[in-house]
Amino acid sequence: METETTCNNLPNFVSSFVDTFVDFCVGGIFLPEPPSPPVFQTSFPSPERLIAIGDLHGDLLKSKQALRLAGLIDSNDRWSGGSSTLVQVGDVLDRGGQELKILYFLEKLKRQAVKSGGNVITMNGNHEIMNVDGDFRYVTLSGLEEFTNWADWFCIGNNMKSLCDGLEKPRDLYEGIPLSFPRVKQEYVKGFRSRIAALRPQGPVATRFLSKNLTVVVVGESVFVHGGILPDHVVYGLDRINEEVRDWISGLKEKVASSLVRGRNSLVWLRKFSNEVAKDCDCSMLEHVLSTIPGARRMIMGHTIQEAGINGACDNRAIRIDVGMSRGCINGLPEVLEINENSGVRMRILTANPNPNPMYHNNNHDSGGKESIGFLIPQQVEVEVEA
Repeated sequence: METETTCNNLPNFVSSFVDTFVDFCVGGIFLPEPPSPPVFQTSFPSPERLIAIGDLHGDLLKSKQALRLAGLIDSNDRWSGGSSTLVQVGDVLDRGGQELKILYFLEKLKRQAVKSGGNVITMNGNHEIMNVDGDFRYVTLSGLEEFTNWADWFCIGNNMKSLCDGLEKPRDLYEGIPLSFPRVKQEYVKGFRSRIAALRPQGPVATRFLSKNLTVVVVGESVFVHGGILPDHVVYGLDRINEEVRDWISGLKEKVASSLVRGRNSLVWLRKFSNEVAKDCDCSMLEHVLSTIPGARRMIMGHTIQEAGINGACDNRAIRIDVGMSRGCINGLPEVLEINENSGVRMRILTANPNPNPMYHNNNHDSGGKESIGFLIPQQVEVEVEA
């Protein structure tokens, strides 16, 4: 006798189908089957090729341009980086209206890269932390609309699941969220509620995407962090930092120390090593920090826009890669950093700028097309940049 297919005997299939349906409606893509859960780790060995990309701030087009510039995606937006490792240093959120689409896209690349022996590492920036905290000062109207759309589809998915007797009744997405907010216009309230629901600790988007981010990571000889690392952070423990931030975002821990993720001396807000004026970079402090992290030779960070492009300070011990490429920032031309360590350390800036700043780029290696390639060189002069 054939068994009748019902929700009662196929609940996981029904749930998976609904989730896939919602994902496509929100992100516009079908996510590949996830590999086995990745090991949550702070240190990785040197890859054959390492690519670092700065702040993306809700601009999917510029994000894809940067990835294509690095040869990590093909014309069909599929992973083409082989065994390369990509590190994106945070600040996917705010200032733009395609934040969720970038999160979905990076998740897709993570799953595709693993199958090719590659790796995609995503990180927390100060704007991820702000949003988990419910600080929406830099949210755009289009950003609110994107999350409102997500919430509508997510609720439709929950309603579909609630019709299946074999599935646990989904929790109310908006549970505990006020119906109005002081000083928030009524037309924005739904967007605020949707964003809070998605990004608060244990929220669906926070848990699914942001809890997988690292706050500090060591890849070969390079230490990555959004803002910067101080000696106290190293003493506290890099693994411990990642675990505590992850557990807070996923709702397993009630709070996380402000010294780690809030305030000007936290890992995601620090600017001691990223001010664009060379003399403002605290090289002695940087040297001390790197000497306490085994094998570390350089710190790579985003957070502070470098109007002159990716550059190095302190004899290239501090590499600053936020070029403000998002149209919500300064609409900078995409640039990415490439590091090859296996045949002697070589660092290159891959840039879409046809006339890169000669202070930071050696321009005698030109592709002849839209994308020019330059070598990162030690900074030897100081340049004043207007705020």
